Amino acid sequence: MWRFRGTNIDSARDLAVAALESGITLFDTADVYGPDNLETFGAAEALFGQVLKTTPGLRDKIVLATKGGIIPGIPYISRGDYLIRAAEASLARLQTDVIDLYQVHRPDLLAHPAEVAAALDKLRQDGKIKAAGVSNHSPAQVAALQAHLPFKLVSIQPEFSPRAVDILFDGVLDQAMERDLAVLAWSPLAGGRLLGATDDARTLAVIAELDRIAAANGVGRSAVAYAWILAHPSRPIPLIGSQTPARIREATDAFKVQFTDADWYAVLQAAMGGPLP
Repeated sequence: MWRFRGTNIDSARDLAVAALESGITLFDTADVYGPDNLETFGAAEALFGQVLKTTPGLRDKIVLATKGGIIPGIPYISRGDYLIRAAEASLARLQTDVIDLYQVHRPDLLAHPAEVAAALDKLRQDGKIKAAGVSNHSPAQVAALQAHLPFKLVSIQPEFSPRAVDILFDGVLDQAMERDLAVLAWSPLAGGRLLGATDDARTLAVIAELDRIAAANGVGRSAVAYAWILAHPSRPIPLIGSQTPARIREATDAFKVQFTDADWYAVLQAAMGGPLP
């Protein structure tokens, strides 16, 4: 899975091709990707819409996922009428007839789950989305929304990396396995901290373990980080955030990594800063 942001149409097309050639077919974006890069709201969707329009056959080869429910300054809004307008605006920017996976980006604490569910159901009945999921929701919030939905949620998109391990203990992954939700793990390299310079002791400890395993398997550190995520029985899908073709292609090295249980737990305990009980 690849997260699309992009800067210009030529580089964006190169990235999309690199992802496809690497076997990645689920492309993830969001309406709010743009302001985070000092661009306008919806900029990433609009750019990817241009890529889809000018690259024959690309749309039919991918699973297109986007998200709505964040407006800078509010910050979160998932009221029914807004969520419908947000999805319709995403469709227009992406220049497509249907969104394969539409996810509520973050929970709006002022929106009743029944109202959110009604909006998602209308979008699905109107043929504007094929499936729905949520991002950054707690297990209780997932359960509350699902209780009002006449169809099954298919995905949860939480933060998960060898440095961000809370979802191993807060019930997110347990619920995903219970409900058969696809786990789309965002920031699998801890926002780049696992690749860059750092003075954080826990991050350095995780890096040391990743490098030890990388050396034993003849791959790079990022591949080991992705492989660590993939090893969990909930079958998480790391959301590759790189905007560099070579880094995207390198991600497939994750399938070369052989994790022992001892190695996997060594990385976890490094992230925790101490032994498991």
